[in-house]
Formats: sequence, C-alpha cells, structure tokens
Amino acid sequence: MFSLKNKNTIITGGGSGIGKAISLLFAKQGANVHIADINKEDAEDLTKEIENASGKAFAHQCNVADQQQVTEVFKKINKIDVLVNSAGVSHIGKAHTTSEADMDRLYSVNIKGVYNSLHAAIPLMQQQGCGIIVNICSIAAQVGLQDRFAYSMTKGAVYSMTLSVARDYLADNIRCNCVSPARVHTPFVDGFIAKNYPGKEKEMFEKLSKSQPIGRMAKPEEIAALVLFLCSDEAAFITGTDYPIDGGFLKLNN
Repeated sequence: MFSLKNKNTIITGGGSGIGKAISLLFAKQGANVHIADINKEDAEDLTKEIENASGKAFAHQCNVADQQQVTEVFKKINKIDVLVNSAGVSHIGKAHTTSEADMDRLYSVNIKGVYNSLHAAIPLMQQQGCGIIVNICSIAAQVGLQDRFAYSMTKGAVYSMTLSVARDYLADNIRCNCVSPARVHTPFVDGFIAKNYPGKEKEMFEKLSKSQPIGRMAKPEEIAALVLFLCSDEAAFITGTDYPIDGGFLKLNN
C-alpha cells in the first residue's frame, strides 16, 4: 500500500524540515524525488542521502518566489505526477508590529510561491491527464494564533487556493488537498527558541509542546506519513479537503 513507485514527485522546500521528511519517505516508497529548495547544499546533501539508500532523487536550486526559476525547473522535470508545496517562512508579530518588508516577504514565499508552483505544474498535469497536489497549510488558517498575523494570513490563502484548485481541475483528474499541522519539532523551532528565549530554551520548549492537548509537538515524519497517504492511489476519492494534524489543538483546546 501507499506505493509511489516510478512516480515523478516534486517537493518545494524539500531539503529541510517537513519537506525533508516528505522527500525521504517518498523515496522509500519508490518515487523519483525532485527536491526543489532555495538552499542548494541542503538539496544536494539530501539527494546523496537518498541515493546512498538506493533511492532516486534529484536536486534543484529554486526560489519559489521567482516565477521564472520555478517555471524553468518544472519544465526541466517535464512530467510531474505529484507536487507537494512545502516551502514556507514564518514571522512573529501583530498587525501593527509587522513591517511592510516582512509582509511582502511572507507573501512572496508562502502565497506567491505556492501560486508559482501551481501555475507551472498544472499545465503539465493537464497534458498527462492526471495529477496530485498537496499543500502544507497550518492550523493558523483556522484559528487566531497570538503574534502570527502575517503567517496566518498566508496560510489562509493556501487553504483557499487548495479549494479553488480542487474545484477548477476536477475534469482534468487533478486532486488537490492540504494538511494543517500544529507545532512540528524541526530545527527551525529549536533555532527560534534559542534566538528569542536565550537561557530559557528547555522551559519554552516544554511550554510550546504542551500547547497541543496531546502534550508534545508533531514529528516531521508524522506529517510526511499523512502527505504520503493523500498522494497515494488509496486516497483517490479525496480532493478539496484540509486535514488537521494537530494533536487535538483545534477541537480539544478549551
């Protein structure tokens, strides 16, 4: 079950964090994994790791905010069976403390970056008569998270784009869904805590972990497993749906 054997998959932001976990799992399930990441070294290192485990992977340096770069990378790959939009950036701030530069930065990556990938991939999927898209969204799209004004805005857009794409390309046999994690323990989280709470790393890690009713953060591999299911033939009847993977955050926090 959940085989992606010989399927061409592209994961944006696939060289680190959640994207890395997805790249590794897809390769394990037999996919030809195309890792598109702004960090060339991350993409190349992960490609070698996958190849050393007898998987198939290809590294592409790509800034998703640059439509020309995205188009060139996708045309080079040519056949895309699965697209996972995982590239993203975060920001801490309220409406009055968020600068115009930060707002533009989050828009460029989290919204325009997803659009650029969709814009490049969908025509290729139409030509072959099928395709699967999964967007990495967030619980921030559905609830008011403190100090996450710009980030929440962008994830709300990802959720809306998911619904639009799922509706617009039904006749092309293109499925589109999204997953909405709560906090996921990645190197980004560790770096954020170290930068903003020096000397209180352990205390803040426990506090952030316990904000999920289940009592911990998600593992990147757990997010990857859900994405794999949605990209597999076993999920062929699922489209236009958001899947919270949040340790009970949305329903059990009172």
